[in-house]
Amino acid sequence: MLRFAVVGIDHGHTFDHVKGLLAAGAEFVGYCPRTSVPALLENFKTTYPDAPQIDRDAIFADPSIDVICIAAVPADRAGLAIRAMKSGKDVMTDKPGVTTFSQLEEIEKTVAETGRIFSICFSERHCVRSAVKAGKLVREGAIGTVIQTLGMGPHRLQLPTRPDWFFDPEKFGGIIVDIASHQVDQFLFYTGSTSGEVVASSVGNFGMPDRPAFQDFGEVLLRSDKASGYIRVDWFTPEALPTWGDGRLTILGTEGYIELRKYIDITGRPGKDHLFLVNGKEMTHIDCSNEKLDYFDAFVADVKARSETAMPQAHVYEVCRLSLEAQAKAARLGHR
Repeated sequence: MLRFAVVGIDHGHTFDHVKGLLAAGAEFVGYCPRTSVPALLENFKTTYPDAPQIDRDAIFADPSIDVICIAAVPADRAGLAIRAMKSGKDVMTDKPGVTTFSQLEEIEKTVAETGRIFSICFSERHCVRSAVKAGKLVREGAIGTVIQTLGMGPHRLQLPTRPDWFFDPEKFGGIIVDIASHQVDQFLFYTGSTSGEVVASSVGNFGMPDRPAFQDFGEVLLRSDKASGYIRVDWFTPEALPTWGDGRLTILGTEGYIELRKYIDITGRPGKDHLFLVNGKEMTHIDCSNEKLDYFDAFVADVKARSETAMPQAHVYEVCRLSLEAQAKAARLGHR
């Protein structure tokens, strides 16, 4: 049985990692309790009361642990991943997996030297059932050839719960690196592109003049040899919305289109994971709430077989590269 441990409990996506790997039949060995968000740690303890707390050095030194899951402060994730891989372990990290080009270079070098897996769990695709269903429909040709994606990733600020690093671009990487990496991943995946280019990008601070370094808005225009993509991310989800963000994705094909309303269908159907399909034969709504999440099973299989079925390593690198490039070249809007 594959055995995994958690190092870095600074973001709630750590729950996705543990839940997904447990469902895939892996054994949860324990976790390092270091955190910058005490309330998150308390929730983690309550959720997994039987999981032991283990010294961080002991986790890296334990040869029986196969995988390290990382949801640390974003700027610290690459360093922890490199240490894990050099300790003979595969890595599942939260996005962003890297926050600088030098970190990406070191990650690629370490993977090449160790043969370990560096996987980023892009939760807005890997942990969203409607996104999984959309991938299957695209592969089946339900909308023909994909020519464009339009991804929106709005988030609620929840200001009182945020640690200091949340407002420091050096720590979180900037809004494009931090959030829009999800949509970059989706652009490459649904269009079947192995590489892309950043046509234009911008970031802005429109709502927090007292924190001028913070970015609450970002947009990116991408292009590949197969398709184009537009991305918008922000921290402006209104309080009246009963979830953290109205995340949507529209996939345009030559013979139809798919729209995902991932977390809520406002003034419409209850629940989440709504998929709308329109093509030459039908116009329908698909409830994807029972769709199986296959990323975690595939990841476990990859660890055992040394394969790349969950996500090609080159795809991970390209998502990181495009996100970093879009962040670096972004025009600045709003408060300066």
